[in-house]
Amino acid sequence: MKKLLVYLKSYIAESVLAPLFKLLEATFELIVPLVIASIIDVGIANNDKSYVLGRTGILVVLALIGMVAAITAQYFAAKAATGFGTKLRHSLYAKIQSLSFSDIDGLGTSSLITRMTNDINQIQNGVNLVLRLLLRSPLIVLGAMGMAFFIDVKCALIFLGAIVLLSIVVFSIMAYTIPQHKRIQAKLDSVTLITRENLSGARVIRAFTDEENEIKEFTKRNNALSKLQKSVGKISALLNPVTYIIINIAIVVLVHAGGLRVNSGDLTQGEVIALYNYMSQILVELIKLANLIITVTKAFASADRINHVFEQENTLEHNDNQSRSDAYVEFRNVSLVYNNASDKTLDDISFKADKGDIVGIIGGTGSGKSSLVSLIPHFYDATQGCVYVDGRDVKSVDYETLKDKVGFVQQKAVLFKGTVRDNMKWGRSDATDEEIITALKQAQIYDIIADKGGLDFMINQNGNNLSGGQKQRLSVARALVRRPDILVLDDSSSALDYATEARLREEIYSLDYNPTVFIVSQRASSVMAADKILVLEDGECVGQGTHKQLLESCDVYKEIYSSQFSKEDE
Repeated sequence: MKKLLVYLKSYIAESVLAPLFKLLEATFELIVPLVIASIIDVGIANNDKSYVLGRTGILVVLALIGMVAAITAQYFAAKAATGFGTKLRHSLYAKIQSLSFSDIDGLGTSSLITRMTNDINQIQNGVNLVLRLLLRSPLIVLGAMGMAFFIDVKCALIFLGAIVLLSIVVFSIMAYTIPQHKRIQAKLDSVTLITRENLSGARVIRAFTDEENEIKEFTKRNNALSKLQKSVGKISALLNPVTYIIINIAIVVLVHAGGLRVNSGDLTQGEVIALYNYMSQILVELIKLANLIITVTKAFASADRINHVFEQENTLEHNDNQSRSDAYVEFRNVSLVYNNASDKTLDDISFKADKGDIVGIIGGTGSGKSSLVSLIPHFYDATQGCVYVDGRDVKSVDYETLKDKVGFVQQKAVLFKGTVRDNMKWGRSDATDEEIITALKQAQIYDIIADKGGLDFMINQNGNNLSGGQKQRLSVARALVRRPDILVLDDSSSALDYATEARLREEIYSLDYNPTVFIVSQRASSVMAADKILVLEDGECVGQGTHKQLLESCDVYKEIYSSQFSKEDE
């Protein structure tokens, strides 16, 4: 938690003023029992109405000052806590954006969503309560005990015993609940994961009529979360009743002992009432303190989870490798093993591509096609070997420089809520409408967009108001707007019919700035015209050459080609 307090630096004044005003409020509250005692011992005992009215006026003034102080403290505490939460959320989001694909895979998307939302809210609530109660409650408790010693030492020992017992109970419960709250947040990650999957995959679930199984799985995870929350809640819930029991027993003992000392003349009736009021104040503040401790334990558990993200360093390797390649893109003995995977996804891949080459990559599902092209923009580190772009090892190239060179269209088309123009400017923020229209035409999507309202057509979240083929073509257009030196199309035309795909491919082959193009596909027709075709099987390159060469030398390619073209003929 200490590491996160740096985000309170901009709110130092509010963080100081909030507890100070709470201390002011608490100080006035501690005076109230003494005023009441004087009313009883002087005003009522002597039947002095003017004295009673005067002291009553003092009580009203104390109440008004206390109320103003409480409202002011609440304002400063809320301002500091909200600002703290905002800065922390911005910083965490920036940190997540800086992580590599491999790091995000390891942390888990659903877990990161929970940390960005629920965990930060827990910490923000904790900061708010700490600023309001951390100094006030102990001051009331210790101040009330001090005033008790001032009034009568023997009765004050009852206060001391009650506070010691309560401290034992509070810290015992706290020691148990802190680790349990970490487990609760982990269970919440699991519930968030299945919720996210079910919402994004609702159509697939219904297509396979698997709603019942998903409901059962959600219920199972939700019940596990509920069971853990209940078990922790039962322990936490002991704080209030145990506090009530200890304090009320202490009040009974106090009233009994006070009565005896009044009879003996050691105490006045007003002093006994004052002691009773101080004990009542302790009761109220300890209940508040119990709630504060529960909130703070949750905040500490959440802070550990957020710190874990901040401590996660970007694991992508960077070096100053000075070795060069005479090709524009080269894979030199490249192998890849994903984190926590036992087998190689890619094994000893080597090939070269010159500026302007069209490279086709084909193979069955799981052969490593997407993994291979993801190494070009350095999304992942090659476990062995080197990947060269523009003659340099990608690990030695500045991220921004490499990003500007590569236009990447992933398998799954991802669009953002906003206009077509907004989505296209992800490719290049300063792109003009003419450049966007040109890219849309090249991607074979302009006519459709023009019919829908042009560049101002509003795209729904995830492009839900577009077909799969339309989303793919918009993704291709977004990459073309950038005019990248290297264009990677990772199975980005799978939803297109053959005629549309052929027109799209023809436009890409005839781009005037002559980029190096990588086309990943399971269709032989998509890569037949490429200058070089790589055939992958189980992570190995089993064939490399032109379409004609591979038909003669590569059985895997020949099998893919024969199976697909025989189906087309049928």
